[in-house]
Amino acid sequence: MAGHSIPHFQNDGGYKTINIGVKEFMCTGASVPYDHPHIFIDMGDDNEKVCSYCSTLYKYDPALKANQTEPAGCVFTERAA
Repeated sequence: MAGHSIPHFQNDGGYKTINIGVKEFMCTGASVPYDHPHIFIDMGDDNEKVCSYCSTLYKYDPALKANQTEPAGCVFTERAA
C-alpha cells in the first residue's frame, strides 16, 4: 500500500495525550509488534477522544496539519517488508 487516505497515528512514546490536526483517523497503538488492531476513530463534534485499546487521549488542534502531531513523531508509516 503506497499510503493511507486516512491518517494513522501511533504512540511509541507512551504519551498520555497526542494533539493531532484531524478529527477522523486510525490509531495503531505502537509499532509492530506492540500494535493493537488499527481502529478508526471519529471525534464528531468533540475535540478529543480516547482510544479504546491503548487509552491514548487524542486532542484536535486545528493549527496542526493532517501529518503533524504534538509531540512530534506519532504519525504511523508502514515499513517496507
